[in-house]
Amino acid sequence: MALVVLRVVFLMVAIALGVQVVRSDLWESTNSFLPWLAFLGVMFGAACVLVADIAIRRKRLDVITAVYFGAVIGLFLSYVLQLGLTPLMDQLRNPDVGEWVKLTIAAITCYASISVLLQTRDDFRFIIPYVEFAKEMKGIKPLVLDTSVVIDGRIADLIETQAIDNQLIMPQFVIAELQGIADSSDKLKRGRGRRGLDILNRLQSNPKAELVIFDRELPEFLNQPVDQKLVLLARHLEGKVVTNDYNLNKVAKLHNVGVVNLNDIANSLKPIFLPGESLDVRLIKPGEDVRQGVGYLDDGTMVVIEGGRQHVGEVVKATVTSVLQTSAGRMVFGKYESSASGNGNPRQ
Repeated sequence: MALVVLRVVFLMVAIALGVQVVRSDLWESTNSFLPWLAFLGVMFGAACVLVADIAIRRKRLDVITAVYFGAVIGLFLSYVLQLGLTPLMDQLRNPDVGEWVKLTIAAITCYASISVLLQTRDDFRFIIPYVEFAKEMKGIKPLVLDTSVVIDGRIADLIETQAIDNQLIMPQFVIAELQGIADSSDKLKRGRGRRGLDILNRLQSNPKAELVIFDRELPEFLNQPVDQKLVLLARHLEGKVVTNDYNLNKVAKLHNVGVVNLNDIANSLKPIFLPGESLDVRLIKPGEDVRQGVGYLDDGTMVVIEGGRQHVGEVVKATVTSVLQTSAGRMVFGKYESSASGNGNPRQ
């Protein structure tokens, strides 16, 4: 309702301005249709402003503040420069030239100030009374996404759960790497690349996620590989790297940069079995030992059942004897008790 009132007031002001233009003394010696043409021009400009405001529904606060403060700084610099050039412009024979010089200075300073603030808006913050415009709009630290974690796709499911609300940073060089993979002649790589691009589109269209494309090239990026760029960018933004890459994990820790490994998160969320507990699992193949049978839970946890070799293909009930945590995941060892009734899914 407030926006409707604001737009109606704006139209009324535009109409009043148009009427003042029609009644202006500028049109005394001109044709009668020119004042009304000027009135229509004012109304057309007002209509364009309203249409643009309605069409651009999602307005970024950091962009608006960067333009606003850039314009203020540009006008201030223009005023200072004009004061310094006043003695020179007073010597000009044609005063109109001085006005054009002032207008040119104002345009250049405003453009330069707005351009600099737009390109560096993630590196500073505006603080005014009661309102703080910070570079980290959500969460504590931004998360810089790696190629592997985007292709993996689980990051989109994790965002859907709202377990994390940190700002997601997608570097432009990672997008370029994904595009290169998607254009590969190898069918498998091409499918992985296209999946990564689909996951990015899913994150961008998700209202629960704040995905920001980082398209700047920092000076320290020069001649650096993608992994090193990711680490440098995370350190520059004081954020964390999200990856499934073991080597990138080690490199980030060497640079004292935080790492979020989705594999570690998945392993930590797997169900915990204690010795003596019972579970139902379908055995799908024989194990390495003569009497062992191997099955898998729904989350991919491998279960090795002693005495289950003869029951491959069946759902059996077993007692957990031990749990082994390895770099590849968790393994559960158990002892065969009996065949489970029915052929339902194994319990997790």
